[in-house]
Formats: sequence, structure tokens, C-alpha cells
Amino acid sequence: MPQITLGNIRKSFGSSTVIPDFSAQIEDGEFLVLLGPSGCGKSTLLRMIAGLSDISGGDLRFDGTAVNEWTPSQRGVAFVFQSYALYPHMTVRENIAFPLIMDAFQKWYHIPVVNSVMRWKLMRRPDIAERTDHIARQLELTPMMDRRPANLSGGQRQRVALARSLVRDPSLYLLDEPLSNLDAKLRTQMRSEISALHKRVKKTFIYVTHDQVEAMTMATKIIVMNKGEIQQIGTPDEIYANPANTFVARFVGAPPMNLLNVRQHGTVLSLDGGAEWTHPGILPTKQASLGIRPENLNLRPEGEGLIPIEVSLVERLGAETLLGCRMVSKAASETLLGEDLIFVRVQGNPQIEASARFGLSYAADDVRWYDQTSGQAVTVCDNSPLSRCA
Repeated sequence: MPQITLGNIRKSFGSSTVIPDFSAQIEDGEFLVLLGPSGCGKSTLLRMIAGLSDISGGDLRFDGTAVNEWTPSQRGVAFVFQSYALYPHMTVRENIAFPLIMDAFQKWYHIPVVNSVMRWKLMRRPDIAERTDHIARQLELTPMMDRRPANLSGGQRQRVALARSLVRDPSLYLLDEPLSNLDAKLRTQMRSEISALHKRVKKTFIYVTHDQVEAMTMATKIIVMNKGEIQQIGTPDEIYANPANTFVARFVGAPPMNLLNVRQHGTVLSLDGGAEWTHPGILPTKQASLGIRPENLNLRPEGEGLIPIEVSLVERLGAETLLGCRMVSKAASETLLGEDLIFVRVQGNPQIEASARFGLSYAADDVRWYDQTSGQAVTVCDNSPLSRCA
């Protein structure tokens, strides 16, 4: 399994630069997820690692060896496409065995009559047949080996695509949004199957997605990308709990982190329009945006020192309820402030209706601060237990 090093990787199409400068290191056996919005360069980067797209600048290294000029077969990678890319005229068995057959193919096998005869013979060669059957058993495809892709469900086709990638025992697995064409139930099932596969084969996986649920549930490490640039690298827990900037704070989480451009007056925070409340801990030394996750806001009866809100939206999700709220102006208690909702996640199914008014409280340790100009995280340092210093 190679250690993969991307050093100042760049990709341009003519005068348009898609990835300006990308540097990262991927350890052996890691499940790395490239996470970001559509068009941010995730798939382009994956194709450069696979050797399917040229690298415009920088070095790609496997265990310290530059592989920029290596072909995909020399890199020993398996690529799972979003569209499955199965051969419709072949059975499941033939699709799975195809990479092994191509490895054993010689040039003269391409003569029309010889072609079909040699493919038939290679399919039955003991080592190829045994390897094909072994992979099929691993992914529970044995009962459908004689079917064609048209007679399979979406989840079954995706398993065949995975099996075809597995059969050559590659050192690196590259998966480009492989679950985006599946319904919600199948996506959940396939997430579990791919995670189990990673643990079983103990190889490096690089997985591209814009779906944060896939990233948070499957990854050992996440790289959040935007416009071809790295926004943050970390474990799922690190990225969720401590977003490096406001882009990550808004992109990761459903609903995303609440961000409030507050003004400071001693320990009192306020917003344009007059809403104000008392912050329970240490404040940054300069004006900053307050960020807090919906599950870290606590619903209280209206009261002094609490964030004054009115419920505008109630989404009952069974085990929890999501409230969309607007701030209430202190100066004019009937005025609701701003178009953006503040989201609050509460457990269970409380009997709360739209237009109900409450106060919100929070713990100082649950707050993250961001520079209002750059959007970068701001640390709060003090000798108290509330401190979070870099």
C-alpha cells in the first residue's frame, strides 16, 4: 500500500486553472474523503491520482517515487465510477473477471475469431475463475453471476462495479461519487458495505463526494475543498466540532452551524436591530462572528440575558425536532430581525408551534469564533477553563 504525497499539484484547462495548488499526504490504509460542492475540483484531482488526467504542475508520489508519467495500470489503482461503467452485453461473472482477462490477453488474441475463443478459455482458467468466485462471495453476488446488468438493481450494479475493482487486488481504491445514483435506503446500505470492505482489505481508499453524511460516516480523514483549494484537513469529529473557517462551518452540518455577526459591549453581545444577550464566557479581543451548532442551543422561557427568538419553522423528524427561529428586537419587541433563520435542534417531539417565543442559552465552550473579514477561525485564550488556544 503506497503512501501518497501530493506536492503543489496544479491542473489547468487552457487559461482556466481548476486546482491552483494542492498539497496533502495520504497515509497507508486511510479512508480519505474529498468533500466539497459540485465543481470544486474533487473529481479532477481523483482522475489525476488515477492517471486518467494529466497533471499540469507539481509532483504526485507513491512511497516517495514520482508517478506523474506512470500509466493507470502502472499505478495499481482501481477506479469506481459514478455511472458503474459495466459492460451491458456481459454477465456479472464476465464483468468481474474482465480486468483479469485483459491482464492475460496477448495482442494476437484480438483477431476476431480468436478473441471470443480465448476470452472463453481465460474465463475458465482456474486462477481467474477462483479469484472471480472469491470476490463474488465477498460481495454476495454469487446468485446473480449469470445475469446481465439490465436485470440488476442499482445497488447490485454498484456491488458488481466494486467487485470488478477488487478482483485485481489493487493497492489503491479511487471512488468517484459511487452512490449518487442510488435511493436513500440503498445509499445507507452501500455506505456500510464500502466501510466494511475498507476494513476487510486494509487498503487505501480515496472517495469523492459532495454528501457530508457519506463523508462523516465513512472517512478516517476528510479534506474539505472549495474552488480547487483545501479549506480544512482533519478527522470527521475535528471538522464538525472545529471548522477552520466559515465556509466549512456552513458546508458541514445539516442544518449548518449558526453564524451571527455580533457586536461586543462588555459581556453583552448584540445584533443590528437591537437583539442582545449576555455571553457566558470569555470573548475574543476583536469583533468576530459567533458560530454555534443547532444542537448546542438550549430552549428556555423568555428571560433577561438570553437570545430572544420567535419560532418561524417547525420540522418534526420523529426522534428530534428542528426549529427555525428569528431574532426578536429588544427595542421593538414585535420586530423580527433578519431573513436568515437560526436553527435549534431539540430531542423528541415537543409541542411547539410557529410564532412561539423563547430565549436561547448556550455554553461558552460550544461557541466557535470567526474573523468577520477573512472568515478564518479565531481562538479565545485565557487562563480559565473556557479557553481554547491553538
